Amino acid sequence: MKPMPGPVRPLLRRLASPFRGLLPRGLLGRALLIILLPLLILQGVALQLFYGGHLDVISRRLAGGVAGDIGMVAELLARHPADADKGWIFREAAWRMDLSLAFEPGASIGSPSMRSGWLPILPLEEDLARALEERVRLPYDTDWASDPRSVIIRVQMPDGVLHVEAPRKRLFFGTLYLFFIWLVGSSLLLFAIAALFMKNQVRAIRRLASAAEAFGTGREVGAIKPEGASEVRQAAAAFNQMQGRIRRFVTQRTEVLAGISHDLRTPLTRLRLGLAMLPPGTEEDAAAMTEDVAEMERMIAAYLAFARGESTEQAQPADLSELVRDLAARARRDGASVSVDAPGPLVLPVRADALRRCIGNLLDNAGRHAARIAVGLAESPREDGGRNAGRWVMITVDDDGPGIPEVSREDAFKPFTSFSAGGTGLGLAIARDIARAHGGDIALEGSPLGGLRARIRLPA
Repeated sequence: MKPMPGPVRPLLRRLASPFRGLLPRGLLGRALLIILLPLLILQGVALQLFYGGHLDVISRRLAGGVAGDIGMVAELLARHPADADKGWIFREAAWRMDLSLAFEPGASIGSPSMRSGWLPILPLEEDLARALEERVRLPYDTDWASDPRSVIIRVQMPDGVLHVEAPRKRLFFGTLYLFFIWLVGSSLLLFAIAALFMKNQVRAIRRLASAAEAFGTGREVGAIKPEGASEVRQAAAAFNQMQGRIRRFVTQRTEVLAGISHDLRTPLTRLRLGLAMLPPGTEEDAAAMTEDVAEMERMIAAYLAFARGESTEQAQPADLSELVRDLAARARRDGASVSVDAPGPLVLPVRADALRRCIGNLLDNAGRHAARIAVGLAESPREDGGRNAGRWVMITVDDDGPGIPEVSREDAFKPFTSFSAGGTGLGLAIARDIARAHGGDIALEGSPLGGLRARIRLPA
C-alpha cells in the first residue's frame, strides 16, 4: 500500500480537528465508541431498510385496502340510495369490511381537514390521505385524534355526509413494536456487554499504570496480580519481573557501597590518628592535612549518597511547609540569610530524608555563592491532562549570586561538574536524582533576585 501524498495528511488533520474535542480521552470511552459507532450504523441501515422499504410498502397496501373499501361503499350508496339498500350496505360493510358506517342526510363537511393524532414517525396518515384521493375521489376529512381505536373518515356525498369508523388495526401491524423493541433492546444489550467487558480490561491496565507510577516514585507496591487480556497479563508479568530485577540491583549496589564506605573510612581514621600523634612543631602541617582528610570524608559521603539514591527509604506523608521551614532555619544557623514564603500545611507522600537532602543541597549551593536566599512553596495545575491531571507542588530556591549562564545550566546537573572551587560537583546531580525519583524534576532559571533560581516540581 502506497503512503498518502504529503498534502493529503494535513487536509485530513484539518477536517478531523473540529471533532477531536468531542472524542473521549480515556481508553474505555474510545473503545466503547469504536464498538458503538459500527453498531449504530448497522442499526441505522436496518432501520432505513425496514422503515424506508418494507414498512412503506405495507403501509401503502393497508391504506389502499381501507380506502378501496370506503370507495366501494360510497359507490354502492350512490347507485342504491334507497333506505333499505343503505341498511343492507351498512350491515355488509360492518361484517365483511369491519367498517362502522353512518349517514347524515343534507350535511356538509365544510372545508376538508385532517386532525392528526398518530405517531409522527409513521407514514400512515399520508398514505391514507393519498389512497383516499386515488380511490374515493370525493371530498373528505379524517380525524385521528378523537377515538384511540378508530380513524374517523367523513366523505361528502351528493345528498349528505358518510361517516366511517375504520379500526386502526387495519392500518397498523403490531410487528412494528417488536421491530423497535428488538432494535433498541439488542443495541442496549450489546453495548452493556461491551462496556462490562471493556471496563474489566481497562481496570487491569489502570492498575498496572498506578503500580508503575507508584514504583517510579519510590513507593512499595509489591507484585501485581496479572489479569485481563493475555497482552495485559504479559505486561503485568513483565512489570513484576522488572521490579524484582531493580530491587536485586539496588540491594547488591547498596551492599557493595556499604563495603566500600567501610574500607575507605578505616584508612582515613588511621590517618586522623596519625596526624594527632605528630611531634610538636608540626601543628600547621597537621591542621592542613586534617582539613584534607575531612574534605575526603565529605566527598566520600557525597559519592555514596549519589550512588545509593536514597533507595532504602519508603515514601510517607510529610508536611512540605514544615520541612522547608526547618531547612531554612538550619541554613540560618550556618550563617545564611534565608526568607521563606510557604502556605499552611501541605502534606504529600514523599521520602522526607531524601527530599531534605535535595533541598539542602540547593540551599548549600546558594549559600556558597549568594548573600541572600529566598525559598518559595506553591501549587500549580498540571497541564498533561487525561487521567493523571492534577496539581504540581513547586519549591523554588532563589539567590542573588552570579548565577549560571543559560547555555551551561543543563550541564550543571552532570555529576562531577562544578562551577566553583570547593564543591564536589554532585549537589545538583543528587538533587535532580531525588526529585525524579519522586516523579518530578528540577530546572534552573533566572532568579528575580538577580542570581539563579532552582525550581523543584513534585506531583501532588
